[in-house]
Amino acid sequence: MAERRRPMQAQDKLAFLLALVPYLMDRDRVSVAEAAEHFAVDEESMRDAVRLIAVSGIPGETNAYQPGDLFDISWDDFEENDRIVLTHQVAIDDSPRFSAREAAALIAGLQYLTALPENADRDVIGSLMAKLARGASAAPSQVAVARSESDEALATIRDAVIAGTQLEFDYLNSRGERERRRVDPLRVESADQDWYLRGWDHLRTAIRTFRLDRIDGLVTTDDPITYRPGDLRLPETLFEGTPEDQLVTIEVSASAIPLIEDYIPEGATRDEHDGRVRTSVRVAHFHGLKRLVAGLSGVLTVLDPPEARTIVAEWARAGADRYR
Repeated sequence: MAERRRPMQAQDKLAFLLALVPYLMDRDRVSVAEAAEHFAVDEESMRDAVRLIAVSGIPGETNAYQPGDLFDISWDDFEENDRIVLTHQVAIDDSPRFSAREAAALIAGLQYLTALPENADRDVIGSLMAKLARGASAAPSQVAVARSESDEALATIRDAVIAGTQLEFDYLNSRGERERRRVDPLRVESADQDWYLRGWDHLRTAIRTFRLDRIDGLVTTDDPITYRPGDLRLPETLFEGTPEDQLVTIEVSASAIPLIEDYIPEGATRDEHDGRVRTSVRVAHFHGLKRLVAGLSGVLTVLDPPEARTIVAEWARAGADRYR
């Protein structure tokens, strides 16, 4: 004997209809049976609701309903095939929408997010990308985030996060020293074009940051992680100083200060003159300045100590010589 459903009250019917319209909008074509099962109503109640939607709308400027002021459905599909297809929407179509370019940019950003280990379950993000494409004012351009050399490492890190296991790898630090590390992965972040793994380093018994392009031989282990992301407080800044860091005096354009904020130690003096700021940055090794200067060519100048200036000058001269 079929289960008898209690009749819906007025407020239930209103909530049902308010939920039904966006449900149908998200689907090009849906059967009455499928929609009824989704909303836990019988099929005849679903048909009644669809018929009600088809005579609903918002009156135009004359305050009288015109044909274009009502929702409409494909009646042939509805009556012959028991399928629901919205062919005209009102009011909702007048709401602001993303442009095709805006939707494409957001979709590209969501594709980027799927690379992060914490977003290993991509179903929700995939559904959101589909909704953005359907809801744009025009079809967005087909976009794809290009693969990078870090993709394989990101995939391995994602697997370790899902499994809750430690990672092991060889790491080349900024001093040119290579060590085998074992890490609980906590977070993956990017700065410019570089990816960084932040995790609990079992060798140093502390939180450490590792640049992915300096990692070799990355593998997941069978050992469970000691700390999960919520167990430890990660520093707000990506780069944390250590007592072994060396201070370098630089002069940089004032507009570029936000790009190097993480490198400037707390309490460092900042003397500004004519749009240039003289301050200090901390680096693990003077050779680490090369990458910083390269990213701010013509914007940042190394002033002191002499050894740091010499290292950067020789590196820049060697690069220029390759073009001669």
